[in-house]
Amino acid sequence: EVLLVESGGGSVQAGGSLRLSCTASTPIDDLEMGWFRQTPGKERREAVAIIDKDDDTMYDQSVKGRFTVSRDNVKKAAYLDIVRARPEDTAVYYCAAGKTLCFGCHQSTYSWGQGTQVTVSS
Repeated sequence: EVLLVESGGGSVQAGGSLRLSCTASTPIDDLEMGWFRQTPGKERREAVAIIDKDDDTMYDQSVKGRFTVSRDNVKKAAYLDIVRARPEDTAVYYCAAGKTLCFGCHQSTYSWGQGTQVTVSS
């Protein structure tokens, strides 16, 4: 199982920008990478952005045009760039890795980071 470590969370004003980083312990070339978020009271982590092995990306409708997911296989890293942040983006953000990631899918086979808090104030 790949170990993932996130960094870059913090507080930002609405309209501001933030970059989240995720570093893996093993090569990620054959893995899909994704960013999920979880808010208090919700049991499930919801996918917001996924990037596959071919650098094809998918986004939740709520973040399209504001979030950009990218990866650097040489650095064994994935990134999430957030611009025009909104208060509703406030959540704990988790990096995930797996053979196949998808929106609304069963998540038991994913590897997860420890999570990083993002707080957007109005």
